[in-house]
Amino acid sequence: MTDSEITKQTPVIDGQPIGVDRRLLVAGEENGGLRLDRFLARAIDELSRARIQALIQEGHVTINGTTASTASQKIKPGQTIVIERPEATKAIPEPEDIPLNIVYEDDDLIVVDKPSGLVTHPAPGHESGTLVNALLAHFGDTLSGIGGVKRPGIVHRLDKDTTGLLVVAKNDIAHRGLADQFAAHGADGLLERAYLAIVWNVPDRRKGEVEARLGRSAANRRKMSVVSDDEGRYAKTHYFVERAFHLDNQPIACLMRLKLETGRTHQIRVHMASIGHPLLGDATYGAGFKSSARKLGEDARKALVDLGRQALHATVLGFRHPVTGEPHRYESPLPADIARLKNALESPQD
Repeated sequence: MTDSEITKQTPVIDGQPIGVDRRLLVAGEENGGLRLDRFLARAIDELSRARIQALIQEGHVTINGTTASTASQKIKPGQTIVIERPEATKAIPEPEDIPLNIVYEDDDLIVVDKPSGLVTHPAPGHESGTLVNALLAHFGDTLSGIGGVKRPGIVHRLDKDTTGLLVVAKNDIAHRGLADQFAAHGADGLLERAYLAIVWNVPDRRKGEVEARLGRSAANRRKMSVVSDDEGRYAKTHYFVERAFHLDNQPIACLMRLKLETGRTHQIRVHMASIGHPLLGDATYGAGFKSSARKLGEDARKALVDLGRQALHATVLGFRHPVTGEPHRYESPLPADIARLKNALESPQD
C-alpha cells in the first residue's frame, strides 16, 4: 500500500498531536470496501491484525470522529480514521497492600466482599489498585495461573462500582471446578448468585424476566446495549420486586432481587434500563432519569449523591466446593451507602 492510497498526517487533530500513540489516516480510492482491521493492518506495519482488532474492540479507533463499531465494517474513500494506542504497561501486576474483607478462606479458594471502587483485575486505565494486586500481596504467587498473569485466580468479576461477593481460586484444580459452575450459571443446580438493586419506577408485575441479546454499542464501544437477534450474545435476567418506594403516593423506585441465567458485561444494568428501570446512580445507563432524582426528598437526594455509583450489590453467592464437594453459601447485606439510600426512600418524602 502506497502513501497515495493512505495519506499520513502528523500535525494535530482536535488540538492534540498525532504521533506514535495517536495516528490519523485518510482512506484513498483504492481502499473502498476494505475491512477496517485489514485497512489498518496494511497501513501500520508494526501492529498485528489481532492487536488492531483489540484496539477497535476497546474503542480506540474512530471513523470521521465516531467510534468504530466493529473490525469488519467497510471503509469508504475519503474517510478519516484515527487510531490511538494506550501506553505500554507492565505485563505482571505488582502486589499492593490493599485491605480485603475476607468472608471465607481455605487452601483452595477465598471468598471476598468487594467494596465499591475496586476493579477486579488490571485493565487499560486500571493497571494498579485492583483486587488482583491485593490478592498478590495476600498470597504471593500461589494463585491459580489459569486466568493469566493479569487475572490470576479470577473466576468471575464485578464492575468497579458494584459491591459484593466474589470467589477466587488459589490453584488450577479449584479454578477449573469453579469455572465450570459459573459457565453453567446455575443450570446444573450448583451455582447460586443473587443481586440487590434499587431501580427507578416499579414494574407492573412483581416478578418477571428480561431476555435480550447484548453487544457493544455502535455509538460508544465502551458501553453495552440491547442488539438485534442476529447480533450480540444471548442474555437473560430474572427480577423480583422486594420493596416499592413511593413519592406523593406514586411509585418512584423499588428494591429488586435479581438472578442471572447468563453472565454478560453490564447485564443487569443494561437489561433493567432497556425495560425502563435503570439503576439509581447509574450515570452510564440511567442518565435520562436525572429529572426523577430532582423529585426526591432532601434525604433521598443527598443519599443518592453520596452514593455516587450504581445501586447494585452482589448479595448471595453459593457454589459446590470444587475440591471437597461440600456446598458453600454466603450472604452479604447491603453496604452502608445503598442501605442509607434505601432507608431514605422508605421514609416519608419532603
